[in-house]
Amino acid sequence: MEKRKNNLKNVYLLAYGAAIAAIYVTLTMVFAPISFGPIQFRISEILCVLPFFTPAAVPGLFLGCFLANLFCGAAVLDVVFGSLATLIGAAGSLYLGKKSRWLVCLPPILANTVIIPWVLRYAYGSTDLIPFAMVTVGVGEILAIGVLGNMLLFTLDRYKGLLFKKSLA
Repeated sequence: MEKRKNNLKNVYLLAYGAAIAAIYVTLTMVFAPISFGPIQFRISEILCVLPFFTPAAVPGLFLGCFLANLFCGAAVLDVVFGSLATLIGAAGSLYLGKKSRWLVCLPPILANTVIIPWVLRYAYGSTDLIPFAMVTVGVGEILAIGVLGNMLLFTLDRYKGLLFKKSLA
């Protein structure tokens, strides 16, 4: 019985992660014109608050970012390091989200603000100074995650019992 329950939980988490990845890819592709470049506003980054609700969001966000970058023709360095920035941010959100809901948005904002300007420089040959690129990427992240992500966080928090069940029993 216990093995069956663990299998159900694994399937449950896998399904959540896959759904999150699919939504991330879809949002990135639909808003592709503003999702890439030195000044970017990646709407799909609002999903970076989901580790607050489920650990399945961490691999889901990583896979979603990886696939979105791959499908949209991003440079190899962007596919790898952009996805790693999202993974670092999502893992940080999972960790800090256990401490306080107010800290959930910080890791993805910081990870992307620090890593993505270097990706833009070395993957795309951006001539912007790294500190300037950090500001432009950071502003986009603050708007996407800090503003829209927090709006999503508070909305989902009202329905977390329905959307993010803690047990399968």
